[in-house]
Amino acid sequence: MERTYVMVKPDGVQRNLVGEIISRLEKKGLKIVGLKMLQIPRELAELHYGEHKGKPFFEPLVEYITSSPVVAMALEGKDTVGTVREMMGTTDPLDAAQGTIRGDFGMDIGRNVVHSSDSLESAARELGLFFAPEEIIEYKKELDSWIYE
Repeated sequence: MERTYVMVKPDGVQRNLVGEIISRLEKKGLKIVGLKMLQIPRELAELHYGEHKGKPFFEPLVEYITSSPVVAMALEGKDTVGTVREMMGTTDPLDAAQGTIRGDFGMDIGRNVVHSSDSLESAARELGLFFAPEEIIEYKKELDSWIYE
């Protein structure tokens, strides 16, 4: 099983989409192994978006992600990174397919409701930034036998 990081961004929290997003992820069969709401401090935002430092959109991105609380999730399942990325839709909501989270709820690339890790390496890094090891809970769900062969 893989783990990935998902964040409901400030616009998703402000628009009351947290429950809808979590519901979609759970209904797919993904298991939540970590969940919390937090106000991201600037230092953490700069670490999270570090690969964009020096680009013109870096500062507005940091300001946006620190502007309101976010909901951070650690999810587990088979091919979780790819599955979640497909469920999110393309980065630009106007290009995202209907039925995806961004396609259904987003209108602007700068307010696209959610973030998810794009690789196992990114997932490990982002999970390490947003969750202490003891905040990731290992547990068995009886339902898993009905989801996975």
